[in-house]
Amino acid sequence: MKNLVILALLLHSCVSYRIVKDPPKQYKPVVIVHGILEDAAGLQDLQDKIHKAHPGTNVTAIDLYPDDLSLKPLWPQVHDFAEAMKPIMRDAGEGGINIICYSQGGVICRGMLATLPDHNVKNFIALSSPLMGQFGDTSTFNKFIPPMFREEVYRFCYGEIGMDTFSICQYWNDPYEQDLYKKASIFLAVLNNQTYSANSTAWKNNFLRIENLVMIGGPDDGVITPWQSSHFGFYDANLTVVEMEQQEVYKEDYFGLGTLDKRNSLHKCIMSGVIHTHWHSNQTVFDNCIEPWLK
Repeated sequence: MKNLVILALLLHSCVSYRIVKDPPKQYKPVVIVHGILEDAAGLQDLQDKIHKAHPGTNVTAIDLYPDDLSLKPLWPQVHDFAEAMKPIMRDAGEGGINIICYSQGGVICRGMLATLPDHNVKNFIALSSPLMGQFGDTSTFNKFIPPMFREEVYRFCYGEIGMDTFSICQYWNDPYEQDLYKKASIFLAVLNNQTYSANSTAWKNNFLRIENLVMIGGPDDGVITPWQSSHFGFYDANLTVVEMEQQEVYKEDYFGLGTLDKRNSLHKCIMSGVIHTHWHSNQTVFDNCIEPWLK
């Protein structure tokens, strides 16, 4: 009889026991901004990697300014990409979003973060982006003007037609012509607070709303020149690379790099053996430099 009572109790506990599963992990939405002469569809491989690693993540690759349209001036692009991102940020609420900005997309995202006073971007992942400018590959120009040596590009880019018309001219940073660069620039030097702007304090404060800046690049990129620009390094007048920590914009904290570093919010990820067009498809890059910041 005693055994029957024990068996009945066991059966009752089995029927009554409810298996409670942990709720699925909620990941922050991810927004992807493509690079120059590309489009959103070209980053499908990156979207697939995110979905595989973090099922259920809301991933949006903004489909604006594809291909040749990416050569249009940057401030209108900043505005339009920001407008596309606002509903995603609004829906995310206090949890915020993460953004991955590839190549030219990195400087566009810098513009968005500086000019949006209420953005809720948590992690800004700059994927092989010319964050400190470009002084290298001139093949983009060859579609529109005769082939030029990079030492001569400033004559075009720092003139009214080039600066007002082509995106790449707006972050062309000639180490031999720094005075002219600062005088002519309507985008990068302004964004860096290297020239006077009535918005400088507000833009710095806006940029500092991010929690982390992840800068990804490497020596075999072949397009971003110098490749250290992807980490805010750049050439001096002797074409010697000056690392970010020795740049004036960092030491004087022009737009917040120094502050971010003091907060332990700056993160460099250097990967060798990756060419420019492979950053978003390379699994090792994703596993080591991107995925940890999407959790």
